[in-house]
Amino acid sequence: MLYQFFETQRALLSPFSEFAAASAKLYSHPLSPFAHTPVSQRLSAGLDLMHRLAKDYEKPEFEIRSVEVDGVDVAVQELVALEKPFCRLLRFKRYTDDSAVLAKMKDQPTVLVVAPLSGHHSTLLRETVKQLLRDHKVYITDWTDARMVPLEVGPFHLDDYVHYVQEFIRLVGGADCHVMSVCQPTVPVLAAISLMASAGEPTPRSMTMMGGPIDARKSPTAVNNLAMNRSYSWFENNVIYRVPTNFPGAGREVYPGFLQHTGFVAMNPDRHLSSHYDYFLDLVRGDDDSAEAHRRFYDEYNAVLDMPAEYYLDTIKTVFQDFALVNGTWQVDGAFVRPQDITTTALLTVEGELDDISGAGQTRAAHELCSGVPKVHQHHYDALGAGHYGIFSGRRWREKVYPEVRAFIAKYEAAPLKATSKAAPVKATAKPAANRSRAATARSKA
Repeated sequence: MLYQFFETQRALLSPFSEFAAASAKLYSHPLSPFAHTPVSQRLSAGLDLMHRLAKDYEKPEFEIRSVEVDGVDVAVQELVALEKPFCRLLRFKRYTDDSAVLAKMKDQPTVLVVAPLSGHHSTLLRETVKQLLRDHKVYITDWTDARMVPLEVGPFHLDDYVHYVQEFIRLVGGADCHVMSVCQPTVPVLAAISLMASAGEPTPRSMTMMGGPIDARKSPTAVNNLAMNRSYSWFENNVIYRVPTNFPGAGREVYPGFLQHTGFVAMNPDRHLSSHYDYFLDLVRGDDDSAEAHRRFYDEYNAVLDMPAEYYLDTIKTVFQDFALVNGTWQVDGAFVRPQDITTTALLTVEGELDDISGAGQTRAAHELCSGVPKVHQHHYDALGAGHYGIFSGRRWREKVYPEVRAFIAKYEAAPLKATSKAAPVKATAKPAANRSRAATARSKA
């Protein structure tokens, strides 16, 4: 009922939002007589702000058209490498006529970026991808808004997420690729690679885990406390709703994006109020650059997606209430998740000093779990002065975190780890021979 009420409200506000946008231009366009009245700038700024507060925010585009590689401007095309009901695997294919740069790009490492399925779209990692493209072949998971997935497709559980990650790893190269997970997916990615290792299947050369709740008991944040202190039934009864009839996924149970967005804003309401007021003043002063920066940020921040209810509830129970990964009790299709079975995948963890989503030590906990990886091949980096978003976006990502990630990947691309002993494989989730065949096919592609 709440979801339907929200959609009704959104539909009612839509004409008002468009009217406010048109009126703002009426008081700002140089050819309009109203633009030359004494209070025109303030009226235009106020109406523009009303438009942005009332409008509906659609999923943004990555808009990565080119990137610089060795001083050469290289064209980038966004391709769909694999499409699943709840996710698309995107590849950012690079093109150039410069033969030297082309030869270098063909030999660069392949990186699979696993984006969060936790409210925002994968375009939140736009800067992450753009920076990686300078030195790597890049794939990224692009999760689908659950309200757009028809009910007859079936549910999507946390176990399904793990299987998706495994399938993507096999497709992009298996033992010849590197995996980077940002925030929420650090847990299912570690599970996916652990299960592959336990089954005797080749695992990626390296895994980079950034700002994720591997062990949410360490330095719990407000987000962790909510998940840990409320009962499972509370989440079932208070945040799960059915998609209204005006979407393809009508009837599907989801954790709605608008509720998630409300939670995001509630964490720092003063900061958002101040930001919107600053935007109003920038418009009044005619500071177009600052106003455009505000628009770009909130176009991304306000665009949210619905999460499948079963996946969300599984995550609450497995990660934040049972701590199943660190306690060794997590099973996926009857197989225990055993990070200690990983031996040929190097590990890098990254944490932000000021991260208010995943507290200090939560991501670093992966090192203790991955006891099969020699200590010399386990690395950790603390990004001083960086908050949660700073570890994968912005100046600190570009200048501090990325050089560490690039060097780590380059090290294990040049000298991948070798198995020291052969463990008895357990039942795999897919046939290894088929996996190797898919990996070989993926590697043959430029």
